[in-house]
Amino acid sequence: MMDWTPRDQRAFARTLTKRALLYTEMVTTGAILHGTPRERFLGHDALEYPLALQLGGSDPAALAECAAIAESWGYQEVNLNVGCPSDRVQNNMIGACLMGHHELVARCVAAMQATVSIPVTVKCRIGIDDQDEDEDLARFIDTVAAAGCTTFTVHARKAWLEGLSPKQNRDVPPLNYPRVHRLKTAHPELHIGINGGLKTISDCQRELEHVDSVMVGREAYQNPFLLAHVDRDIFGEDTAPPTRHDAMQAFRPYLISRLESGVRLNHITRHLLGLFTGCRGGRRFRRYLSETAHRPDAGIEVFDQALELVNDIDAERELPAHLPD
Repeated sequence: MMDWTPRDQRAFARTLTKRALLYTEMVTTGAILHGTPRERFLGHDALEYPLALQLGGSDPAALAECAAIAESWGYQEVNLNVGCPSDRVQNNMIGACLMGHHELVARCVAAMQATVSIPVTVKCRIGIDDQDEDEDLARFIDTVAAAGCTTFTVHARKAWLEGLSPKQNRDVPPLNYPRVHRLKTAHPELHIGINGGLKTISDCQRELEHVDSVMVGREAYQNPFLLAHVDRDIFGEDTAPPTRHDAMQAFRPYLISRLESGVRLNHITRHLLGLFTGCRGGRRFRRYLSETAHRPDAGIEVFDQALELVNDIDAERELPAHLPD
């Protein structure tokens, strides 16, 4: 989710769900240790909590130092990315290629856990390249669990490290949910989460019959209103889901504060474009923000004017799939 889940997107997501654990985009150890200012990579607002920092790296000492920094910045979890298939991160021994180096991942996890008191977790694939059997995944999980990791989120697709682009690796390898289910059955003592292809609350509820948690990425970005039902339908909260307009009004004070700090409006509102997808006026809302928010003088009035385009009761009703918005 690099470039998809920066702090402004997470702050907006929090207007829709109070309970879901939010994740940062993957940040490399080099960016944290050598990039300046650190605020660029680690900055967040306390309203985003609970919040996990996802790290990319393969040097145990560097990962341990970054985990300690993350804890000092207030993050509640550090997640090691062992699932990203891009060529760029492979060349730096980051991401999915680490599934071929079980012992190294175990050393990384052990080093981080020795440094922090917050949970250290791992996100991985079900396999890479020709390592595409239950036994291959089991060996990886067993080795890393022996180092002390008790929480794994498994993207239920393998990654082809050669021959497929990162985008293709999100869609082309088939989903294999049963493999993750079998992993959980074999390891009742571990927290096993599942990721990949989950698009509805019903999808999530179905998977929670087999695993401990679900992670939703692209769909939660492209159709953020999905998150409005999480607290009630997943966590069992006895509260009505917020409306889209509730979320926009709740986000307004945060947006104003970010504008006052010098952030451009379009850098924030690009994360809101999917909110009214499928609703009456949703296309007008997206077009107005896309065409107006990038202007140098665009301020809160642009946000308010965009909301006026969907400011009626029909805008909260999703249109039938065959009708344009």
